[in-house]
Amino acid sequence: MGVLSVILPAYNEELMVGKACRVLREILNNAGISYELVLVDDGSTDNTWEEIQKAGESDQNVMGVHFSRNFGKESAIFAGLAQAAGDVAAVMDCDLQHPPEKLLEMYRLWENGYEVIEGVKQSRGKESLIHKKSAGFFYNIMSRATGVDMQNASDFKMMDRRAVDSILSMPERNMFFRATSGWVGFKTAYVKFEVQEREAGESKWSSWSLVKYAFTNIVAFTTLPLQFVTLGGVVCLLLSLLLAVYSVVQYFAGHAVEGYTTILIMLLFIGSAVMMSLGIIGYYISKIYEEVKRRPRYIISQIMRGKEDISSQANQDVQ
Repeated sequence: MGVLSVILPAYNEELMVGKACRVLREILNNAGISYELVLVDDGSTDNTWEEIQKAGESDQNVMGVHFSRNFGKESAIFAGLAQAAGDVAAVMDCDLQHPPEKLLEMYRLWENGYEVIEGVKQSRGKESLIHKKSAGFFYNIMSRATGVDMQNASDFKMMDRRAVDSILSMPERNMFFRATSGWVGFKTAYVKFEVQEREAGESKWSSWSLVKYAFTNIVAFTTLPLQFVTLGGVVCLLLSLLLAVYSVVQYFAGHAVEGYTTILIMLLFIGSAVMMSLGIIGYYISKIYEEVKRRPRYIISQIMRGKEDISSQANQDVQ
């Protein structure tokens, strides 16, 4: 029976850290599964780190990883995977919206030979219509671009050590974990779950932050937006040819083509298309610039295992 590492990214989750650890400890102990809980404090501004330390005092299987500042959820996930020592690793939200009892079903599938077990949402819980439609549009684009079915995908998943090491070996700094776990392949199974209501605290995602998150991950994982630039150029060319044919026909028919309005509309259309294209290309260039600088995904300021500070023993460099 292998050791299970559970990675829990946490940002301003002081109200949920203690309960998450208690619930997971009870479930895994009752099932007889050896475990470690890796809680990554993503530069929280509340008492999340203090709560993680308290959890470590009562359970030696708790590891706390403290970032020097907020680096984002993706970085927190990869930091947790890098520190996890288990034979199999699971990622789930610290707010318990991912039902912890599903870990048992995932673990049994892993014991039966599956190397990646994906959590698939049966429902998205209480979300606005706009949020649901936007999420559907985003995952449809990602599915088409990657060839991996991303509909109802989530960060809730379990991976064998081989899959974890494969993901950690990738050199790029901007990675989309939700899609990367499917991209690496391996023998995969799926577990359906219902998104639970948050018991305490509030969501850290605003509509604008979700839009930025979606666009950043699309650019990080696929070149599809650049194909839109090419498509836009083809559309402009076709419209220009149609206008040219129309102008020639009108000329030989003895009718003058009204110039100012037509020219103004074409200039506005082409100008807008050019600016949007430059914006997309510029965003890709900015991501290339970030990769070339080779800055770390995150910086760890402190690591605790149980009551012990092991910061000096752990590798402080980012994978």
